[in-house]
Amino acid sequence: MASKPYSYKYFSVHFVESLKYVVHVEINRVGKLNAFIEPMWFEMRELFNQLSSDSSVRAIVISGAGDKAFTAGLDVKAASKAVSSQQGNADTARRGAYIRRYIHRFQDCISAIERCEKPVIAAMHGHSLGFAIDLSTAVDVRVCTKDVRFSVKEVDIGMAADIGVLNRLPKVVGNFSWVKEVSLSARLFGAEEALRVGFVSAVHESKSEMIESALQLAGLIAQKSPVAVQGTKELLNWSRDHPTQEALRYTAVWNSAAVQTADISAALLSGLQKRTPTFENL
Repeated sequence: MASKPYSYKYFSVHFVESLKYVVHVEINRVGKLNAFIEPMWFEMRELFNQLSSDSSVRAIVISGAGDKAFTAGLDVKAASKAVSSQQGNADTARRGAYIRRYIHRFQDCISAIERCEKPVIAAMHGHSLGFAIDLSTAVDVRVCTKDVRFSVKEVDIGMAADIGVLNRLPKVVGNFSWVKEVSLSARLFGAEEALRVGFVSAVHESKSEMIESALQLAGLIAQKSPVAVQGTKELLNWSRDHPTQEALRYTAVWNSAAVQTADISAALLSGLQKRTPTFENL
């Protein structure tokens, strides 16, 4: 059972009965192709902060409700109105200060997924545009359906992307030429190309097959020691963003506490006894 209720307007949250410790989150604004409006950003941040600290959660799958879209991106019309309505007749410096703070708040809502202590798997189908790429580069594992349509869309609306995709996508795929190509052109790309460049790790025939596979992967992760899993996520993310020697030092400091866990002896003993280990919540 969850430690406290999950009640959100734009996100459905389900604890998977057959898979202990696994949570399935669905973006739920189906009538608008799950396009994001401002209240959804803040709900998402609150949701992933809650999931991060909930000891009954060990792995998360996020997908989009409905048949047509993971998310069609940011609801641009609503976002532009939100910005302009707050600026009034302020001078350029004050408008700039407001917009900068606004962008920082927006960035933090995406970063909440990356900060989440629990591994997050994005299962994407249909329209997965703009904001969808920002969101998915902040997760840990990405899978998709064969009919998916991706695009780094921001140049098509006259701006450089500013909430994470230009920072995270090069680290996700490791091909700067390809990243620049899709970011500068805003062209569509599909599942086969996404798999080829390493943006996703698997492609599935249908949404139902994809969701089932993602949940099974989450279930496998959730069987492992939460000390080991959460430490692995933290150390991988740290190592991605820091030089090797700094990352090695951080790993040593982290594991000086983590390796004292009883989970190690429990895992080793279960291996010898050929049984599935169980671990305390973290």
